[in-house]
Amino acid sequence: MTSNISFKTINKLAIPALIAGIAEPLLSITDTAIIGNINVNATESLAAVGIVGAFISMLIWVFGQIRSAISSIISQYVGANKLDEVKTLPAQAIAIVVLGSLVLIAIMYPFSKQIFQFYNASGVVLDYCVTYFKIRIFGFPFSLFVFAIFGTFRGLQNTFYPMIIAIIGALLNVVLDIVFVYGIEGYISAMNIEGAAYASVIAQITMAIIAFVLLMKKTAISLKIAFNVHPEISRLLGMMGNLFIRTIALNTALYFATSYATNYGKEYIAAYTIGINIWLLGAFMVDGYSSAGNILSGKFLGAKEYHSLVFLSNKLLKYGLITGIIIGFLGFVFYNFIGQIFTKDTAVLEQFYNVFWIVLITQPISAITFIFDGMFKGMGEMKYLRNLLILSTGLVFIPTLLIFDYYNLKLTAIWIAFTLWMIARGLPLVIKFRSKFLPLVSK
Repeated sequence: MTSNISFKTINKLAIPALIAGIAEPLLSITDTAIIGNINVNATESLAAVGIVGAFISMLIWVFGQIRSAISSIISQYVGANKLDEVKTLPAQAIAIVVLGSLVLIAIMYPFSKQIFQFYNASGVVLDYCVTYFKIRIFGFPFSLFVFAIFGTFRGLQNTFYPMIIAIIGALLNVVLDIVFVYGIEGYISAMNIEGAAYASVIAQITMAIIAFVLLMKKTAISLKIAFNVHPEISRLLGMMGNLFIRTIALNTALYFATSYATNYGKEYIAAYTIGINIWLLGAFMVDGYSSAGNILSGKFLGAKEYHSLVFLSNKLLKYGLITGIIIGFLGFVFYNFIGQIFTKDTAVLEQFYNVFWIVLITQPISAITFIFDGMFKGMGEMKYLRNLLILSTGLVFIPTLLIFDYYNLKLTAIWIAFTLWMIARGLPLVIKFRSKFLPLVSK
């Protein structure tokens, strides 16, 4: 039965999820644009924001996989009309990841300098990394709390409230960034890179408060922690474990990219920072359709509606491909303008423009990869996603980077590696999905 999978139905989930999905990269890209235009050590500050942003993104992606795990389980229960049996699961899951994040902060905080020396940061850039990190990291538990609640809403087939939360958080971050970084003469002194960190933390805390209130007021889900461990906790932790390992592999690729760019020099890491933030923004814009796939695939699998599942994949493939092409096209139209939003440093812009075209070409490829990635998460196929990403990173990304770096292609080497990496991640998902479900539809 496919009558309920219309363009309108998909976009009712996808568009709010798209807007919600760009909240985190928008926090980073706002910091990047504003920091790149300060009057004191702009290039060094931009480099530091890029390095710390890569590290914190790694942490959020590793632990933020709770969103996909919760969404997958709840959506499958919704499809099977058994929602009452899973109402106490989110509270226990949130408690686990938030407590884990606090322990992690306690371990990392004293070793901030050593962490970013590992990324090849030194001198003024290293000092700025430590300063920015020691403030920004306190938003980490609040981000995980928000991710878990977003996953709960998604499982309930609701992407509207996450959109509202994300809009408020992103707008607040932009306003506070401008106020804290540049200051208000006679009232607030310019705090430069520290101001950007404070703005992000305050925005994340605000989002967490709003998310808590909406969950309590608008759903039947309780955040009261039950003493009896929920039966699905073991499956949830298994999913999170597979996604944890998978995300370590993902961030291994990001670490190599950031480390190599840093080693090339401050202009290169600054240019890479701009490029990676634009790439991530494009990825999260496509995430709306990926989220729709995540939500509906879990529901259809729970209801054993395989024909609807295949129909959904075909629809999302088309929508995602069109979205990726549009993003790439707009990037080429505003090619020079985009770089100048982030910095006026001609050395940085030269390196950025040398590779920006590759960033744009990857957009349609990334769109397909992210959409099927979302569907596989919704179906609970975390083990396969884990193995695929480990192989893609170890056998494609790292060897490609090393080979092209050997020929001194620098940032070009990094972005060629990213492109082939996305192909290696996406193509097997498409093949596996169709080989598994097309025979079920034909029966």
